[in-house]
Amino acid sequence: MSRLNGNRAKAEREGLKVNVAILGAGRIAHSMAKTLLAMSNDDRYKNLIAPYAVAARDGQRAAEFAKQYGFPVSYGSYDELMNDPNVDLVYIATPHSLHAEQGIGCLKAGKNVLVEKSFTANTAQAEDLLRVANETGLTCTEAIWPRYMPSRKLIDDVIASGQIGEVKAASANLGYAVIGKPRMLDPNLAGGALLDVGVYPLNFLDMALTDTSDRTIDRIETSMLPYETGVDAQSSTTMFYDDGVMAMASSSMLATSDRTGVVWGTEGYLMCQNVNNPESLDIYDTEHQLKGRIDIPAQLTGYEYEVASAANAVLDGRIECPEMPHADTLKIMRLMDRLRAAWGLKYPFE
Repeated sequence: MSRLNGNRAKAEREGLKVNVAILGAGRIAHSMAKTLLAMSNDDRYKNLIAPYAVAARDGQRAAEFAKQYGFPVSYGSYDELMNDPNVDLVYIATPHSLHAEQGIGCLKAGKNVLVEKSFTANTAQAEDLLRVANETGLTCTEAIWPRYMPSRKLIDDVIASGQIGEVKAASANLGYAVIGKPRMLDPNLAGGALLDVGVYPLNFLDMALTDTSDRTIDRIETSMLPYETGVDAQSSTTMFYDDGVMAMASSSMLATSDRTGVVWGTEGYLMCQNVNNPESLDIYDTEHQLKGRIDIPAQLTGYEYEVASAANAVLDGRIECPEMPHADTLKIMRLMDRLRAAWGLKYPFE
């Protein structure tokens, strides 16, 4: 058990913070390190978390990473991280195919986990990881940052207010030219656009269309263009819900898209600039005239919200975060499995 799990009173009494360690030292790990450093110097978070350690398979790389960001501890193996009793929360920043194994290892070692999206490579792995979370009673949550951001409630509030009328459809897209990254092309690492890029449009649509209703997907039409290594390069999906609402998602790792998410209503539409990290929300009427603009609150990096939520879950002894409960993680994993099945895409380890 973590030294702080469910011990908020002890933490406050003894001035203890949630020690966060990063497992992996790649690009996304650097983004998280910058976030933790900024949080440790911000009045809103400095008494909640502490940047503590980083682990990599190469000890020198880990040491250089720790020195760069001022982390007091580094490890040349993941096992060393798992065996350190001072680690409270582990951010898993490795390829999708490793998340389940590493997450389970951390949980069994008494460490709470914040697992970078995609949560795992498939639903079976997700169920295995969440089963161990339930058995250990430790926090286990998916790091899909728009789920935790203030913009999520702002979008919900616009839809609930009736400003765009009754919602009938929505669309979302995300594309980056990232084929220069070997990880993205490797089927053994669950590469491809879907788990890395396409997961964002799917989450945007799920939040916008199902958070406040019981609608479920009735039918899916989807197609995919494969890359030469066999992973999905870009895809288009239309989902038809049981109440007649329609949603369209597209993703690409070949090209840069406009990243917009739009919710279409009978009285207008809501446009979100950048479904990956919302920058503004614009409300239009039926004549396409701008009715209002909602600015997104200033943020450190955008990752701070998921870290704070996970840290608070640790202190409260909760196994999940309200912004991304296990049921929602499983829903998205099952949807992505369904899409891959329609495409005939399997990873070598499945």
